[in-house]
Amino acid sequence: MKTRREFLQSTIVGTAAFCFSRFPSLAASSSEAKIEILLGETQGTIPPNIYGHFTEHLGAVIYDGIWVGPKSKVPNIDGLRRDLVEHMKKIKAPVIRYPGGCFADSYDWRDGIGPTDKRPRRTNFWAFSDQSPAKHRYEPNEFGTDEFARFCKQIGAQPYLAANVRSLPAQEFSRWVEYCNSPAGSTTLADERARAGSPEPYNVRYWGVGNESWGCGGNFTPQEYAVEFRRYTAWVPGYGKPLDFIASGPADHDLSWTKGFFEEVLRKGKEQLNSIYGIGLHHYAWNLSRGKTNDWEKGKGDALQFDVTDWYELLREGQRLEPMIESHWQAMGEFDKDRHVKLVVDEWGPWYRPGSALTPGDLLEQTPTQRDAVFSGLTLDILNRHASQVAMGNCAQLINCLNSLYLAHEDHFVITPVGHVFDLYSGHQGGELVRSVFSAPEVQYDRDGKPATFLGLNGSASIRGKDLLLTVVNPDTKQARETTISLAGASATSATARVLAASHIQACNTFANREAVVPRSAEVTVRSGAITHVFPPASVAAMAIHLV
Repeated sequence: MKTRREFLQSTIVGTAAFCFSRFPSLAASSSEAKIEILLGETQGTIPPNIYGHFTEHLGAVIYDGIWVGPKSKVPNIDGLRRDLVEHMKKIKAPVIRYPGGCFADSYDWRDGIGPTDKRPRRTNFWAFSDQSPAKHRYEPNEFGTDEFARFCKQIGAQPYLAANVRSLPAQEFSRWVEYCNSPAGSTTLADERARAGSPEPYNVRYWGVGNESWGCGGNFTPQEYAVEFRRYTAWVPGYGKPLDFIASGPADHDLSWTKGFFEEVLRKGKEQLNSIYGIGLHHYAWNLSRGKTNDWEKGKGDALQFDVTDWYELLREGQRLEPMIESHWQAMGEFDKDRHVKLVVDEWGPWYRPGSALTPGDLLEQTPTQRDAVFSGLTLDILNRHASQVAMGNCAQLINCLNSLYLAHEDHFVITPVGHVFDLYSGHQGGELVRSVFSAPEVQYDRDGKPATFLGLNGSASIRGKDLLLTVVNPDTKQARETTISLAGASATSATARVLAASHIQACNTFANREAVVPRSAEVTVRSGAITHVFPPASVAAMAIHLV
């Protein structure tokens, strides 16, 4: 049986022309659903960084995705794909993680600076994957620290750099910080940055200390990694700016990693907690075998060809994130009584078997469908509801990979259903989380001859002044939900909704059909300060409500 760790270790050594399986004819909508929004119970500010992204030198994420080069015929801004930059501005992308992922712990940041024609070519971490075409096996280093920093600046996002702990010394980590953050003219590395076109520092705040250090990042024990974390973060120059260090965290439910890490870090005293901004948590929904196997490869499903049971299996796997957050938060509290350290969910999303890439040969690329839109809405609502525990989230990955917001190839570019969900939810960033109670009949479905259930409506709400944003996911593939929305402590004067729904559960956007799944405006009924609305099957909705 192969695990994800073994898959990554082994890595070291046509999209279907159409999407199918239409919804069954819609049953009459249920009026039993209710959403209660308790405006007097605010639960803290939703960190904008929950809506962050993740990019890696993997497949076509960087080359042909973000980077087309300044001489390309593809519309670009200094080599950056223009369509991508413009839409990321629209969704207010707050933070982007780079350069990995597993690639990070094989990467020498110095390879990616200086004149492009002088940069060395290296073997990519993912070179020996069975799925890796020749063009993805060797890293040209045309895109590095400076290009990434400019990408972030163009879209208004903060850079989050993941350092190499497995194969570079701690001194190189400090030098990378120096290259990025030392004042203009102050150091030799600042002068080198200036020659690259950036005299002023990048002021990178977020620094990951390794990635998945339990596996591809070094095969450390939590105790071994904690020693490395202390060493790498000791006396790193700040240049008058805060540095927020993010520790490599557990795989899924592994509480032994979380506890072992904190136990060892605190061996040097409680003040060591001050050096930790957050601890990472990765969760991929991949096992659609209905409990038949835990093999990393055999357990995966198909991104495009799936049935209703597969739909719910993926969503069930995604919902495992919520108890993970709660259990790791509880474990962290045993060591961090003042709750200084937060969770950073810096990789999340579905992971399917190969074969659904819109561009054949793009390693790990999969074509997102309406199922992935619903999955992503449910995940973002989980992160919203845990705004006091989770400081950052990073969807894996931004473009041409897993659960991507965008797919691109040469001059083709399309926003996926996942990208539209991020657009719908962008208004939550920086809002005050408001307690909301969702009541709806559970979904009933057949799980290989046995009855099974899944949650009905779910979502989250945030407020700014008199403006309330309510996001709602109806995961039921058959049943529309007529829903009463009550507001405790205020009345609604008006409301508008944008809804992402589709004619069938496998619906997806392609280069040939870019608008198969797009948000549509929907009418909302407001009477005597209360709201009623019908949420379509398999839908994600954002409702803007003005209060009095």
